[in-house]
Amino acid sequence: MPAVKSIHLRPWVRAARPLFAMSLLLGTPAWADEPARRTYQVPAASLGAALTRFADQAGVSLSLDPALVKGLRSEGLAGQYSVDEGFRQLLRGSGLQWVSVGHDAFTLVPSPQQGGALEIAPTSIVGGPPTTDEALPYAGGQVARQGAQGLLGARDFMETPFSITSYTSDLVKNQQARTLSELVASDPSVRATNPAGGRFEQFTIRGFSLYNSDVSYNGLYGLLPTYSIDMEMAERVDIIKGPSQLINGIAPRGSVGGGINIQPKRAGDTPITEFTGSYASAGQVGGAVDVGRRFGDQQQFGMRLNAVKQSGDTEWDHQQVDREMAVLGLDFRGERLRLSADLGHTERDTDAPQERVLVGPRAQVPRAGGVHRNYAQAWSKARTNDTFGAVHAEYDLSDSVLAYGAVGARESRHDFLRHNVSLVNNAGDFTIQPRDFSRDESVRTALAGLRTWLHTGTVSHEVNLAATYYYMDFTNGGARYASSPGNLYHPTATPTPGTPTRLDSKDYTENRFSGLALSDTLGFFDDRLLLTLGLRWQRVQVDDWSDGVKGDTAYDEKKVSPSGGVLYKVTDELSVYANYMEGLSQGKIAPSTSINEDQIFPPFTSRQVEVGAKYDLGKVAFTASAFRIRQPAYETNPGSRVFGPNGKRNNRGVELNVFGEPTTGVRVLGGVMYIDSELTDTVGGAYDGNRAPATPAYNVNLGAEWDVPGVQGLTLTARGTHSSSQYLDQNNSKKIDGWERYDVGARYAFKLDDTQVTLRASVENVLDDRYWSSAGAPDDAEPGLTLSTPRTYLLSATLGF
Repeated sequence: MPAVKSIHLRPWVRAARPLFAMSLLLGTPAWADEPARRTYQVPAASLGAALTRFADQAGVSLSLDPALVKGLRSEGLAGQYSVDEGFRQLLRGSGLQWVSVGHDAFTLVPSPQQGGALEIAPTSIVGGPPTTDEALPYAGGQVARQGAQGLLGARDFMETPFSITSYTSDLVKNQQARTLSELVASDPSVRATNPAGGRFEQFTIRGFSLYNSDVSYNGLYGLLPTYSIDMEMAERVDIIKGPSQLINGIAPRGSVGGGINIQPKRAGDTPITEFTGSYASAGQVGGAVDVGRRFGDQQQFGMRLNAVKQSGDTEWDHQQVDREMAVLGLDFRGERLRLSADLGHTERDTDAPQERVLVGPRAQVPRAGGVHRNYAQAWSKARTNDTFGAVHAEYDLSDSVLAYGAVGARESRHDFLRHNVSLVNNAGDFTIQPRDFSRDESVRTALAGLRTWLHTGTVSHEVNLAATYYYMDFTNGGARYASSPGNLYHPTATPTPGTPTRLDSKDYTENRFSGLALSDTLGFFDDRLLLTLGLRWQRVQVDDWSDGVKGDTAYDEKKVSPSGGVLYKVTDELSVYANYMEGLSQGKIAPSTSINEDQIFPPFTSRQVEVGAKYDLGKVAFTASAFRIRQPAYETNPGSRVFGPNGKRNNRGVELNVFGEPTTGVRVLGGVMYIDSELTDTVGGAYDGNRAPATPAYNVNLGAEWDVPGVQGLTLTARGTHSSSQYLDQNNSKKIDGWERYDVGARYAFKLDDTQVTLRASVENVLDDRYWSSAGAPDDAEPGLTLSTPRTYLLSATLGF
């Protein structure tokens, strides 16, 4: 018989759960008489990898001959199993069986019909935390159990000492979400602050701004399109609440309320070929393809292509949107080396994009119900063109040391012809001041790191060391044209701008962000208590030139930011946690509506304290958290029109979330967020104690799906969304009312010969209510009102071949 080779993975076992510890004390395995069950999440993978992960989660050791599992795959498992049941499920159809070779120790042999027993010298095999992109969905399929957490890798939400929600591609498809702003409508902590038919997307998380520039792509900042992100490229969307500089580094635009990561699609073990045709009122027609294959004798090479083309009229007068996207994902899965690469291109052309409505000092908040036509001129336009790419690599230097790295780049060209909508009186009058504006962006970004797992006595450690670098340069230029009168309630067409009346200066800016982070997650009491401690050194460098003359607002600042989190697993179903996060953010830039336009302000530090609990019932999960985030507040002075800092914002809040499938055929997704957002330390104490602008006290979301009994494949859906009133200014003199929106829909899945068909239909804003959905971004340079999206019909059909 040939010599048997042993597989050595990371040379430690995550300490057994108390159930196994008790069995040791009793001298009998916990599954001997009455099998003890616990929840396992093992994704589909090679059989060896699946068995390794199961052994790690079960706290047992496993030895095997690599030749026995070569080329075999496992569908994984999810749910409650005893150890025997788990092995049986993973080995089903493999021709192998497990046998005990000692206490909590097993080996694999061919099943009796395959031959006699195989004599193997037992070797301990245990698994470390997964490093792949695979993440099993939670019950109901709308949320994933794991999310990408930058420096800390991918972790289960129950073992994460902060608030994170990871939305799946199934949710994207079933909601017919075309852009990121449409997807995040499911999250009560996140709100879109720009019109759906506008030039760009922007959000708030926990009451603070988040720009598309601050959305990472597989952990790298700056790669995704600046103005709008297509959801067809997303396998998963991870939303982290609170400052995340420790795990992700400095966000390019300084977002502090949270972070969003888009996880790219990869080819799975099952080939996929899908075509989706779509229609959105009042004339948006499109098609999308999704093709994935694996190649090689061990399926080690993968290819995934997603492409979409959609164009046509929207619900708003003379508004048309054309969008194109193509993203190719390649990957290689070796025994120790894992590689992936992404190459993408997007184009979006929008005619008559809506702008926020700015309210001048002599005007009150206008009536949203009085706006029935598009107030953007037909000649206004937005043209965006983005090309990006990235390469990621992971290599197991040893069984307990992982090295990883990534590099990425983006080149973009953006052209706009637009005008502000700044009301000057209560009649809805404003001045149409045409402005063309071009912006060329070039981004280079990289990261490198080491992750190791070890023990010191009874304490486990996961140590991470990572370095990040981000470079971006951009050039702005444009011109102004003759003005003409406009009206919000009664818009009239004006001539297409001709000869410029003024040329804007040509501005060039360079941003360089670099950082070095170190963290250690210590596990005590059989890893029931997890303590994460970390430091990140950060450097922010900004230089700018105007018409070739170097500006005097450039800066170069450095800071070391500490962060930490603690999580205690009270039971396998209940975790409680607390964290402190601190980070440096890039300073604000004065807007075009201020007299100090383009002035760059120094970086600032944000701090968060949070406590929370997570309860996983297997079919449905609840999360709760209480937090406080502090950062400087900015405003454009209504009298002097000078933009600058004015006091601090202190956001104290509570979040409650629920997701899962509490009973078969019924899925829920939603929650509520309450924020008490207070201004302090304002100039002369003028606004101290006031509520911060653009921050509703309550956000509520509740979505539900119901599989209709007796009609296989038919599902009815509904969602309600609420935000309470918001102030428009620091003086709290102008306010928009609270609002509600209701969406309904249905889908029907069936098989036609060998083709899987899914039909979807939904109506957003079914009551066709008109309201101001946002008073802008709370710390944005140009606060303004966002008008609700009219009733919109969405239809799609997905064919799987």
